[in-house]
Amino acid sequence: MRSWRLACLEATQEWASALAAVVSPPAVLFLEGNLGAGKTALARAFIQACGYTSHVRSPTYTLVEPYDTVAGRILHMDLYRLAEAEELEYLGIRDYLAVPAVWLVEWPERASPHLPAPDLRIRMELEPDASHRADVSACSVLGEKILFRLMESPDGAEVPGE
Repeated sequence: MRSWRLACLEATQEWASALAAVVSPPAVLFLEGNLGAGKTALARAFIQACGYTSHVRSPTYTLVEPYDTVAGRILHMDLYRLAEAEELEYLGIRDYLAVPAVWLVEWPERASPHLPAPDLRIRMELEPDASHRADVSACSVLGEKILFRLMESPDGAEVPGE
């Protein structure tokens, strides 16, 4: 696991841009953390860093928002309001699996048996000083490659001493 301290929204946006620069479809990123931990801000910045210029909507009520970007297809999922994991079948999860995409999944624990396995788990935490921390764990060979490339990028420098 590697950790990054994100002092403000701009730092989160810069880090999301660094992450977006080293991720391409297909990849699955689980975004974990409590309400207000910065998951949606991270997803929004990631999507914009991939070249999406329109408004990035939160999928809180739609559960899934697809984005076609210059970097490829991105699926932003927010499963907080999911009543049962099986609801993903009604949303056409199998159709989404057929097209290579970067999956950004908030609240994956609500439907993990119906989701593809993650390449990265990004746990966002709100720190007492109002900064955020991103703890990143690789869950696959692809995830290890992404994490290595992120650590090598200028904006992806790891938090010293962590």
